[in-house]
Amino acid sequence: MCYGTRVMSKRRNSLNLKAVPAAHEMNVVSLNDARLSRRVETYRARLDRVLKGNKKAITKLFATGMLFTRHGTRAGRDLLLAHEHLLRVVSLLDRLQNEGDVPAPKKAEDVDAIFKELEELLDRTSELTQSTAELLEELNKPEN
Repeated sequence: MCYGTRVMSKRRNSLNLKAVPAAHEMNVVSLNDARLSRRVETYRARLDRVLKGNKKAITKLFATGMLFTRHGTRAGRDLLLAHEHLLRVVSLLDRLQNEGDVPAPKKAEDVDAIFKELEELLDRTSELTQSTAELLEELNKPEN
């Protein structure tokens, strides 16, 4: 009988489930976090485009000397306001990625509110930059 017990214990050891290779371990990915990450990256790309447009307009104002005219000064102020909006956008994006001074919001409603504010700020910034670009085109037209 002792021999049969030994055989049985050897079989149990051969079926040990802890011997599964590490390659079969699964990582759990939160789809909510993945969506949030993708959404933030989309906004960062949009922010980059708007920043480039704003910088281009400011450079053109300065390079042409129009910054020192009445209309150019107004356009410069609009671009400065647009830049302030962009700084707020950067702050909000950092907050969403938990990189800012304020911790990332936990509730979906709070996250959605931040994205709504991001959208509004980027829209206003785009409008300001576009109106400045139109003004620059008008000022650059040769007078007949």
